[in-house]
This record gives sequence, C-alpha cells and structure tokens, in this order.
Amino acid sequence: MHTTSVVPVMDKLIIYQIFTRLFGNQTTTNKWNGTYAENGVGKFNDINNAALQSIRQFGVSHIWYTGVIEHATQTDYSAYGIQPDDPAVVKGKAGSPYAIKDYYDVDPDLAENVPNRMAEFEALVQRTHAHGMKVLIDFIPNHVARQYKSDARPAGVTDLGQDDDMSVGFAPDNNFYYLPGQTFSPPTPQSGVSASPVGMGWVEYPAKVTGSGSITATPDGNDWYETIKLNYGVNIFDGRCHFDPIPATWHQMLDILLFWSEKGVDGFRCDMAHLIPVEFWKWAIRQTRQRYPSLIFIAEIYDPGLYRSFIFDGGFDYLYDKVGLYDAVRRLMEGHGSCYELTRVWQQESGDFGQHMLRFLENHDEHRVASRFFANNPWAAVPAMTLSATMHTGPLLIYFGQEVGVRAEGAAGFSGDDGRTTIFDYWGVTEWQNWLSDGRFDGAGLTDEQRQLRAFYQQLNYLVSGSDAIQNGYFYDLQYVNDNGQSAGYDAHQVYSYLRYTDRQKLLIVCNFSQHSTYYATINIPTQAFDAMGLNATQPLQLTDIFLVNSTIETVGQTGVPVVLPPWSVRVLEIKS
Repeated sequence: MHTTSVVPVMDKLIIYQIFTRLFGNQTTTNKWNGTYAENGVGKFNDINNAALQSIRQFGVSHIWYTGVIEHATQTDYSAYGIQPDDPAVVKGKAGSPYAIKDYYDVDPDLAENVPNRMAEFEALVQRTHAHGMKVLIDFIPNHVARQYKSDARPAGVTDLGQDDDMSVGFAPDNNFYYLPGQTFSPPTPQSGVSASPVGMGWVEYPAKVTGSGSITATPDGNDWYETIKLNYGVNIFDGRCHFDPIPATWHQMLDILLFWSEKGVDGFRCDMAHLIPVEFWKWAIRQTRQRYPSLIFIAEIYDPGLYRSFIFDGGFDYLYDKVGLYDAVRRLMEGHGSCYELTRVWQQESGDFGQHMLRFLENHDEHRVASRFFANNPWAAVPAMTLSATMHTGPLLIYFGQEVGVRAEGAAGFSGDDGRTTIFDYWGVTEWQNWLSDGRFDGAGLTDEQRQLRAFYQQLNYLVSGSDAIQNGYFYDLQYVNDNGQSAGYDAHQVYSYLRYTDRQKLLIVCNFSQHSTYYATINIPTQAFDAMGLNATQPLQLTDIFLVNSTIETVGQTGVPVVLPPWSVRVLEIKS
C-alpha cells in the first residue's frame, strides 16, 4: 500500500522545451496579428553558443525544439518554390506548427537564408550536441495541413495522398479519409485575423476528414479545421482495423522517422500519440530502433487506460503525466485541490511505472503558471515543480520562459488572451526578452525577482541531476502515517511528504502547497520505512537540507522529524545516522 517496488532506472532527463519561432526573437513591436516583418521571428541561428551554454549551465540534458518541421503559414515563400497556403485554413499569421505541410522540410521562418534552411537546422543539432545536450523534435503523426504537399521529399518517396482512391471514404492503403460528393467549407474566420473564407480560391473536393476525427465537411472554428486526419488502417466509419498487410501510411511514417533520425535527432515527442493505434507504434518504434537503438520516444497521451499498452506494448519510453499528476498538482496550486490526490495518482494510475511518466507544469498547450488563468503567481511552482521533479525517477520538462515567470498576458492575434504563449502568431515574449540581452543570453535585463525565480529552477535541476536518491531511488509515501491527526500540525490536504532512497542516499521530502499557511509539524516515519532504508529507528539521526534551506535537524527516528513549512515551501532533507 505504501511503497512502490519500481526497479530503479537512471533516466532522470531534464528536458527544456524551446518554441523555436519565439525563443530568439528580440523584436519588441508586438502588433496584434502582426506579420513576420512587423513582429519579427526567432531563427535557428539565434540559438547560438551563448544560448546553449546558458541552457547547459541551467542543468538541462535534452532540448525539445518545437515547431521545426515545415507547417502551413500565411507568410508567402513562393519565391523559394514553396507552395503558398490559403489563409482560410491557416490559424494565425505564422500558422500552427502542428499543421504540417512537408514532413521532409523545416519551417522557412526559422532560417536566415531560406534556401539553406535545412543546413541551418543541421548546424543547430551539431551545436546542441557540442554543448553536451541531446535534441528532441516533434513527430506529428495524426494529421497534416489541408494543403499538404512535400516539395522536399527524397527521390522515390510517394507523397501523402498521391495514390489515394478519393472515390471512397476509406481504403486501407489510402493516406486520408474522404467524404465523397462533399466540398470542404472552412469556418468563418475570426474578425481581422484571417482572410475571407474564399481565400485564394483553393478548393478541397472531395472533402477530407478533419484532423480531430470530425466526420464533416464543415468543421467549426473551435475544431482542428486547418488539418486533415491520417489513415493508419482504422476504418473510422465502422471502427474495424485493417493492419494486414501493413497500410501504406505506416511505411511512409517510418520513412519520416528514419529521415530525421539520420539528421542526428535523438528523439521524438509524438503529438497526440494516443489517437494512433498502438499496433503502429509497436511496429514503427521497433523498426526505427533497429537502426538507431538509443532513440527516445515520448507520447503525448491523455487516456490513462492506454498507459500500460503504450509503454509495455507500444515501446514508448515516456508518457505525458497530464491526466494525473499535472491535473492534481494544478488544483493544489489554484487552492482547491488535496494532497490525497497525489497518493491516488501513484496508487491507481502510474505508481508501478512512474519512471516512464514525464512531469511538467508548463508546455505550449498549457497555461503559464504565472498567468491569471492558472496560479497568477510564478512562486506557486516551488512545491509543485519540486514534487514533479522528485516524486519518481522519470524525466521532467521546463518550458522556455517558465523560469523567469512569463505571464502570457494579452492577445497576440489568433491565439487570443488565454494565458498561453501563442503558437499561432509572430510575437516577442517580453519577460523572456529580458534574458536574451541582444543575443548574449546572460539575463542582464531580468528583475531581481526573475533572477531569484530562475535560481530556484536551476537549483532544482542541479538537485535532480546530483542526487542518487532522486535519479535512481525508490519512493515511499508518508501520508498514511501523518494524516488524521497522527502528526500534530500536519494538514494532509496541503502538505505532502515522502521518502526517496537508495543504498547510498536517503531523502525526506516535504512540500507545503498552501499559499497562506505556515505549518509546524512533526513528520512521522514508520519502522517499516526505516527497515526499507536500512536504518535503525531507535538511533539518533541528522537531517540536512540539501536544497533551498541551510539547516540541520537532529532527532531520533521513531520520534519523528520536526519541520517548519512556510507557505509554498519545500524541505529536502538528507538523512544520515
């Protein structure tokens, strides 16, 4: 009931997500719905040696470059042989990085010299490796842009849709799903943001099924109307699967994974992976690893019922822990959750494979912690991020700007004012630009509070990478011996305590999620836990805080550990006998 028996695995990756288009943009115009020329755009080359050195010193092991592969955009690159996109099916002036237009090319926005764009990306991969970090990019297998057309695919590669039989809704070797006899009609655009629905006069006939799976020729404005769904041999009209012989899309997606792996990419964050049959993942991941054995695969997944199959059958290394730890921690940060939910997450969802769960508080899909849509204060992340990083041995993710308290205030354009950093618009991230310092990446423009916040995140990264117990240790939940009045001053709804331990290191970690309350509590540790750690509960102990507080506690194990927990605080105490 109270301890997990996970075999320790050293895979405590520290992943830093960079939204490439925004990361290096130093333009401060920030005109609503502004163009590339007006608002500027970050480049591959902006992520220079100074940037990478600062990220490495921050404690990062892997960089996830988001928005690398070419996607639909309202910016015209026809002078470079790139087909323009109808604005009626592009979200925002810059476009969604998840509406892929050519799987074999990179976003021309990100290049200083557009014809040299792939070489600039390859140079970024090499620079990243030279600074001792690995490279992750997005693999978007579920959907592509409505006007997908690869002009950079290698010789002999069949383009998506090229050989489709468009007279039928479904065929096992079709790449797309069709609505015969119907013409696609885009939704009315947001006022002032997009062009007329008539756009450039482009016509989609027959209509294709939308990326979300909406079987309609007239998706609404809240749908993924800018994308079309790929067919992996599942007949969405009757639910039957056709996996033998292997569908054409499987082979084409495998070729794409191998193409980017050959570029030196070290792993893939697989977008909406749970919408693709696990049979494909089992086949594709195995095939890819035959040539690139060390590749990392991360699944964006929101169905806990699929967790086990995607890890143990599909072959994924890590899964998003969104529907679980993130949601439970978020409720605590917003002041209406309970630490009992944290126990429920590991006991009922992921406790026996916690090393496979990727933990985070921010990414491009979620609200910024400091936004008014979330905690409205970046310091609420102290207990939440500490717990997310130290609860189990799996990796953690930090989104660029999280460490300086980006608030994502105001509307950039298509994205609206929603507490997220826009992925659709050209924009300069104001708080982040304080760190850029004209390409020096030294934080010269940060406020004192931003420096302190960044120092917390850096200390957390160093704690994670330097602790044997956190990297490799077992986990032991202490709630059951401290709740219901067993420990004076212990509010089990707001305080969470647990052990992480190996033969070489033992840690007691206590988190206070309350924004207002200071707790004076004595943390009880049961004899069973002492036995598991190889310690004698009757002997004197010395506990030294190795994280944020410079203090030492001396006690006898069976009498408990007295702690003072100010609002939004943590204690990471190394136990020595």
